[in-house]
Amino acid sequence: MSEFNQNARWRYATKKYDAARKVSDADIATLKDAINLSASSYGLQPYKVIFVENPELRAQLQPASWGQSQIVDASHLVVFANELNLGNEQMDAYFENMVQTRGIALSDVQGYMDFMKNTINAIPEEARNVWTAKQTYIALSNLMNAAAELKIDTTPMEGFDAQQYNQILGLNERNLNAAVVCAIGYRHDDDATQHAPKVRKSESQLFETL
Repeated sequence: MSEFNQNARWRYATKKYDAARKVSDADIATLKDAINLSASSYGLQPYKVIFVENPELRAQLQPASWGQSQIVDASHLVVFANELNLGNEQMDAYFENMVQTRGIALSDVQGYMDFMKNTINAIPEEARNVWTAKQTYIALSNLMNAAAELKIDTTPMEGFDAQQYNQILGLNERNLNAAVVCAIGYRHDDDATQHAPKVRKSESQLFETL
Protein backbone atom coordinates (compact mmCIF):
# COMPACT_ATOMS: atom_id res chain seq x y z
CA MET A 1 0.00 0.00 0.00
CA SER A 2 1.34 3.45 -0.88
CA GLU A 3 2.33 5.84 1.88
CA PHE A 4 -0.30 8.26 0.59
CA ASN A 5 -3.06 5.68 1.10
CA GLN A 6 -1.69 4.77 4.53
CA ASN A 7 -1.90 8.42 5.54
CA ALA A 8 -5.44 8.61 4.16
CA ARG A 9 -6.44 5.61 6.27
CA TRP A 10 -4.82 7.19 9.33
CA ARG A 11 -6.68 10.50 9.09
CA TYR A 12 -10.30 11.03 10.09
CA ALA A 13 -12.52 14.00 10.85
CA THR A 14 -11.25 14.60 14.37
CA LYS A 15 -14.04 15.29 16.84
CA LYS A 16 -12.01 16.18 19.94
CA TYR A 17 -8.66 17.98 19.93
CA ASP A 18 -5.95 18.18 22.54
CA ALA A 19 -6.08 21.92 23.24
CA ALA A 20 -2.64 21.81 24.91
CA ARG A 21 -0.82 20.69 21.75
CA LYS A 22 0.06 23.23 19.09
CA VAL A 23 1.25 22.72 15.53
CA SER A 24 4.77 24.10 15.11
CA ASP A 25 5.50 27.18 13.01
CA ALA A 26 7.61 25.02 10.68
CA ASP A 27 4.72 22.63 10.05
CA ILE A 28 2.30 25.52 9.54
CA ALA A 29 4.70 26.89 6.90
CA THR A 30 4.69 23.48 5.18
CA LEU A 31 0.90 23.37 5.20
CA LYS A 32 0.67 26.89 3.79
CA ASP A 33 3.05 25.90 1.00
CA ALA A 34 0.89 22.85 0.22
CA ILE A 35 -2.20 25.06 0.02
CA ASN A 36 -0.39 27.53 -2.23
CA LEU A 37 0.66 24.69 -4.56
CA SER A 38 -2.94 23.51 -4.99
CA ALA A 39 -4.42 23.31 -8.44
CA SER A 40 -7.12 25.86 -9.30
CA SER A 41 -9.08 26.69 -12.41
CA TYR A 42 -6.90 28.80 -14.73
CA GLY A 43 -4.44 28.95 -11.82
CA LEU A 44 -6.35 31.96 -10.49
CA GLN A 45 -6.59 30.88 -6.84
CA PRO A 46 -9.85 32.86 -6.43
CA TYR A 47 -9.84 32.74 -2.65
CA LYS A 48 -8.16 33.92 0.53
CA VAL A 49 -6.97 31.44 3.17
CA ILE A 50 -7.28 32.84 6.70
CA PHE A 51 -5.53 31.25 9.68
CA VAL A 52 -7.54 32.34 12.71
CA GLU A 53 -5.27 32.20 15.77
CA ASN A 54 -6.86 34.94 17.89
CA PRO A 55 -8.67 33.10 20.75
CA GLU A 56 -11.24 35.88 21.12
CA LEU A 57 -12.20 35.63 17.45
CA ARG A 58 -12.41 31.87 17.68
CA ALA A 59 -14.67 32.14 20.71
CA GLN A 60 -16.95 34.38 18.66
CA LEU A 61 -16.93 31.88 15.80
CA GLN A 62 -17.89 28.89 17.94
CA PRO A 63 -21.58 29.83 18.34
CA ALA A 64 -21.67 30.41 14.57
CA SER A 65 -20.36 26.84 14.17
CA TRP A 66 -23.12 24.97 15.98
CA GLY A 67 -21.04 25.13 19.17
CA GLN A 68 -18.51 22.61 17.89
CA SER A 69 -15.50 22.27 20.20
CA GLN A 70 -12.98 21.94 17.37
CA ILE A 71 -13.35 25.65 16.65
CA VAL A 72 -11.68 26.64 19.91
CA ASP A 73 -9.72 23.51 20.91
CA ALA A 74 -7.80 22.79 17.70
CA SER A 75 -4.34 24.29 17.34
CA HIS A 76 -5.37 26.39 14.34
CA LEU A 77 -8.57 27.22 12.50
CA VAL A 78 -8.37 27.75 8.75
CA VAL A 79 -11.11 29.58 6.85
CA PHE A 80 -11.19 29.29 3.07
CA ALA A 81 -12.99 32.37 1.73
CA ASN A 82 -13.87 32.54 -1.95
CA GLU A 83 -13.74 35.78 -3.91
CA LEU A 84 -17.13 37.16 -4.92
CA ASN A 85 -17.88 38.47 -8.40
CA LEU A 86 -14.36 37.80 -9.64
CA GLY A 87 -13.58 40.04 -12.61
CA ASN A 88 -10.96 41.92 -14.58
CA GLU A 89 -9.14 43.28 -11.53
CA GLN A 90 -8.27 39.81 -10.24
CA MET A 91 -7.41 38.52 -13.70
CA ASP A 92 -5.15 41.50 -14.41
CA ALA A 93 -3.31 40.82 -11.14
CA TYR A 94 -2.91 37.17 -12.14
CA PHE A 95 -1.32 38.06 -15.47
CA GLU A 96 0.92 40.68 -13.88
CA ASN A 97 2.17 37.94 -11.56
CA MET A 98 2.64 35.58 -14.51
CA VAL A 99 4.65 38.14 -16.47
CA GLN A 100 6.94 38.83 -13.51
CA THR A 101 7.32 35.18 -12.49
CA ARG A 102 8.10 33.86 -15.96
CA GLY A 103 10.00 36.87 -17.28
CA ILE A 104 7.82 37.32 -20.33
CA ALA A 105 6.01 40.20 -21.96
CA LEU A 106 2.30 40.81 -21.47
CA SER A 107 1.91 40.64 -25.23
CA ASP A 108 3.05 37.01 -25.08
CA VAL A 109 -0.10 36.06 -23.16
CA GLN A 110 -2.52 38.67 -24.51
CA GLY A 111 -4.53 36.10 -26.42
CA TYR A 112 -4.90 33.85 -23.40
CA MET A 113 -5.80 36.82 -21.20
CA ASP A 114 -8.51 37.96 -23.61
CA PHE A 115 -9.89 34.42 -23.81
CA MET A 116 -9.98 34.09 -20.02
CA LYS A 117 -11.68 37.44 -19.49
CA ASN A 118 -14.27 36.81 -22.19
CA THR A 119 -15.03 33.37 -20.74
CA ILE A 120 -15.22 34.28 -17.06
CA ASN A 121 -16.99 37.62 -17.48
CA ALA A 122 -19.70 35.86 -19.47
CA ILE A 123 -20.58 33.67 -16.46
CA PRO A 124 -23.50 35.08 -14.41
CA GLU A 125 -22.40 36.47 -11.05
CA GLU A 126 -24.19 33.83 -8.96
CA ALA A 127 -22.69 30.98 -10.97
CA ARG A 128 -19.27 32.64 -10.82
CA ASN A 129 -19.46 32.77 -7.02
CA VAL A 130 -20.38 29.08 -6.88
CA TRP A 131 -17.39 28.35 -9.13
CA THR A 132 -14.91 30.25 -6.93
CA ALA A 133 -16.33 28.53 -3.83
CA LYS A 134 -15.70 25.13 -5.44
CA GLN A 135 -12.05 26.05 -5.95
CA THR A 136 -11.55 26.30 -2.19
CA TYR A 137 -12.27 22.59 -1.80
CA ILE A 138 -9.29 21.68 -3.97
CA ALA A 139 -7.04 23.75 -1.69
CA LEU A 140 -8.71 22.19 1.36
CA SER A 141 -7.88 18.72 0.03
CA ASN A 142 -4.22 19.64 -0.37
CA LEU A 143 -4.16 20.92 3.20
CA MET A 144 -5.70 17.71 4.55
CA ASN A 145 -3.36 15.44 2.58
CA ALA A 146 -0.25 17.39 3.58
CA ALA A 147 -1.38 17.41 7.21
CA ALA A 148 -1.90 13.65 7.18
CA GLU A 149 1.66 13.19 5.93
CA LEU A 150 2.87 15.22 8.92
CA LYS A 151 0.52 13.28 11.24
CA ILE A 152 -1.45 16.42 11.95
CA ASP A 153 -5.18 15.94 12.40
CA THR A 154 -7.81 17.84 10.44
CA THR A 155 -11.55 18.39 10.53
CA PRO A 156 -13.13 19.79 7.36
CA MET A 157 -16.27 21.67 8.38
CA GLU A 158 -19.33 22.94 6.54
CA GLY A 159 -21.39 23.19 9.72
CA PHE A 160 -21.22 26.93 10.23
CA ASP A 161 -23.17 30.08 9.44
CA ALA A 162 -21.27 31.75 6.60
CA GLN A 163 -23.01 35.09 7.08
CA GLN A 164 -21.94 35.24 10.72
CA TYR A 165 -18.39 34.24 9.79
CA ASN A 166 -18.31 36.95 7.15
CA GLN A 167 -19.42 39.52 9.68
CA ILE A 168 -17.08 38.44 12.49
CA LEU A 169 -14.03 38.20 10.22
CA GLY A 170 -14.83 41.34 8.23
CA LEU A 171 -15.09 39.43 4.97
CA ASN A 172 -18.06 41.36 3.55
CA GLU A 173 -15.97 44.51 3.21
CA ARG A 174 -13.31 42.53 1.34
CA ASN A 175 -15.72 40.96 -1.17
CA LEU A 176 -15.04 37.53 0.33
CA ASN A 177 -17.28 34.73 1.57
CA ALA A 178 -16.47 31.94 4.03
CA ALA A 179 -16.86 28.78 1.94
CA VAL A 180 -15.39 26.00 4.07
CA VAL A 181 -13.47 25.70 7.34
CA CYS A 182 -10.81 23.29 8.55
CA ALA A 183 -9.59 22.77 12.11
CA ILE A 184 -6.04 21.44 12.44
CA GLY A 185 -4.16 20.11 15.44
CA TYR A 186 -3.74 16.86 17.34
CA ARG A 187 -6.41 14.38 18.38
CA HIS A 188 -7.25 13.99 22.04
CA ASP A 189 -6.71 10.56 23.57
CA ASP A 190 -10.38 10.58 24.59
CA ASP A 191 -11.65 10.97 21.02
CA ALA A 192 -13.31 7.59 20.49
CA THR A 193 -13.88 8.27 16.80
CA GLN A 194 -10.21 7.60 16.03
CA HIS A 195 -10.73 3.90 16.77
CA ALA A 196 -13.75 3.44 14.50
CA PRO A 197 -13.13 1.74 11.13
CA LYS A 198 -13.68 3.91 8.06
CA VAL A 199 -17.05 3.40 6.39
CA ARG A 200 -16.63 3.46 2.63
CA LYS A 201 -18.43 2.00 -0.38
CA SER A 202 -17.03 -1.16 -1.88
CA GLU A 203 -15.04 -0.78 -5.10
CA SER A 204 -17.88 -2.38 -7.09
CA GLN A 205 -20.33 0.20 -5.71
CA LEU A 206 -18.07 3.21 -6.20
CA PHE A 207 -16.21 2.60 -9.46
CA GLU A 208 -17.45 2.02 -12.96
CA THR A 209 -15.51 1.38 -16.13
CA LEU A 210 -17.08 2.24 -19.48
